Amino acid sequence: MSEARDGTLAGIRAVTFDFGNTLAPVNRAGLDEVTERTITRAAGSLAIDDLAILRRAWDEERQRQLREDVPAQREMDLEQRATRIVARLRGMPPPGPGERWDDEAAAAMAPAMEVAAITDAYSRAFLEAIPPADGAGELLANLAGRGFRLAILSNWPFAATIDRYAAAAGWSPHLTAVVVSQRIGVIKPHPAIFAVAADALAAPPSAILHVGDDWAADVVGARAAGWRVAYLRGKQGDTPLPTSPRTAGVEPDLELDELTDLGARLADPSA
Repeated sequence: MSEARDGTLAGIRAVTFDFGNTLAPVNRAGLDEVTERTITRAAGSLAIDDLAILRRAWDEERQRQLREDVPAQREMDLEQRATRIVARLRGMPPPGPGERWDDEAAAAMAPAMEVAAITDAYSRAFLEAIPPADGAGELLANLAGRGFRLAILSNWPFAATIDRYAAAAGWSPHLTAVVVSQRIGVIKPHPAIFAVAADALAAPPSAILHVGDDWAADVVGARAAGWRVAYLRGKQGDTPLPTSPRTAGVEPDLELDELTDLGARLADPSA
């Protein structure tokens, strides 16, 4: 690692931030609230009277994606989940044990407007129920003002939610890019998603710092891409998001207890 004489990390020209549990804390109660609001609104749009049917389909398809997609480093695509849910509601039986969805057949039974009713309800609910991390906006403004190129680099099942969240929080003017796994097709720590972000930031790997809370996705993934990395400790807590334990063999450049500690640890790009 490279540090300036005053102890700050030197040579960084661009900084990427994970979203969930880094820029936006996501605990179990918060995501449960998002799910309930999504289901309630989607049920109205889909003319479904029994919320339990929709809730069961949501839970089962999320768990299926966790089992099938995360180990393969694929994103749990929310549009795919919504398509499967609508297909179930319209009469298509879900796959049995050991079987997989025929997504082409599911899409044929799921009108685009009904799929959008679920994904849009999810985005609205997330913006309402999950506040930004304390000081996140001020940090982004400070770093952008000092000349750093900034981006969000996140695993997330519906990229439009992060776009809308960043706009609503006032972060968009400070960001060069929003790189989300749903758009790329793979999740961190896959090297492809880091490569897309590096291209968007027009910076060499050694000049990029990634900030995140998950060891495998953020620390191991950034290190494998040749980036620098700041590990945000202790922010997962009671979260329903996929997590991983700290392992030996990889060390971050910085360890932070609070996101807002980052600004003082970075030397200005022109220094």
